[in-house]
Amino acid sequence: MKTKTPLKQLKLSVPAQETPITSFLTASGTFQDGDLLLNQKGLRLISEEKEPRPSDSKELDFQFSLEDLEAIKVIGKGSGGVVQLVRHKWVGTLFALKVIQMNIQEEIRKQIVQELKINQASQCPHVVVCYHSFYHNGVISLVLEYMDRGSLADVIRQVKTILEPYLAVVCKEVLQGLVYLHHERHVIHRDIKPSNLLVNHKGEVKITDFGVSAMLASSMGQRDTFVGTYNYMSPERISGSTYDYSSDIWSLGMVILECAIGRFPYMQSEDQQSWPSFYELLEAIVHSPPPSAPPDQFSPEFCSFVSSCIQKDPQDRLSSLELLSHPFIKKFEDKDIDLGILVGSLEPPAFSLAAENCPTPEGSNMFRHFYVGGWRTKEALGCSLCFPFTE
Repeated sequence: MKTKTPLKQLKLSVPAQETPITSFLTASGTFQDGDLLLNQKGLRLISEEKEPRPSDSKELDFQFSLEDLEAIKVIGKGSGGVVQLVRHKWVGTLFALKVIQMNIQEEIRKQIVQELKINQASQCPHVVVCYHSFYHNGVISLVLEYMDRGSLADVIRQVKTILEPYLAVVCKEVLQGLVYLHHERHVIHRDIKPSNLLVNHKGEVKITDFGVSAMLASSMGQRDTFVGTYNYMSPERISGSTYDYSSDIWSLGMVILECAIGRFPYMQSEDQQSWPSFYELLEAIVHSPPPSAPPDQFSPEFCSFVSSCIQKDPQDRLSSLELLSHPFIKKFEDKDIDLGILVGSLEPPAFSLAAENCPTPEGSNMFRHFYVGGWRTKEALGCSLCFPFTE
């Protein structure tokens, strides 16, 4: 009888104890962490008040509060709640509204604060714009740029595979975003995956989420999101070793290879729907040879690009800045490739959610829950799955 080979020990992170949100509230109900202040009126960075804002800083030509937004539909479901498509009642501008419960672990809270600061200061066209942030009743609401073709995961579901010229455009735009995060903001994203690379009908690709969703999924026991994140995680992170910016490069290589071959790179064939065991998959990522692009199906430049990202030794991976000069990127730079032609013809992603279970009993009657059949009001109840409104 064949015995099963025991799995080598993996060092996966264990959620820490939650830190009460009251530890970070001022007497006025403002959420404060260091120089960041956040309340119903919006976000302020004390350190920036003494410095003039850059002349090219992103600003809307109108101001608003959450009450000025009306919900249209749910467009995404994450570990902290849902993302809704909303419209400004008076101007008509569309936004994506993301809500995050803040009664969470201290490490995750710090990561969320970091994301807020990055969004507040971001001048990068390859990072999703955060126009406003609000804090109310234990919930942070982010008013984000609406990317109307969803994520790269939505694109893959429709087109199955993406040709090299388009992949070169995707790579270049994501790399420009990573150069900004790594070299200007000195931040490791930590959760590069198809669902965190958003696209719009113009063919623009932008990075979102900065690892917050992965940490929330881990802490809240949401295995689907948790597992999906680990699929793209670098070997050194899975094994509990120290890691740096190069861990994002591994993840990018995995994403691009998946877009090219039409399946997750560690799947042996298109017929294989899943790995026999989640932990066996992690074991393969850590201990098996890394996947590569089939040389009989792809150009030498593309194969080299993927290989430059998916190296087991982090020191062997090229940096985001170096990859921008890679022959694969240069090969198509003067070809005027329009990614908008590909994504502009696709159907916008559809999403619906029945929010039957509200995890937070505290709140007010100024909330509506989204149901597949329409709106339904629940009195004296608020939660991170809801969109706040006023009658």
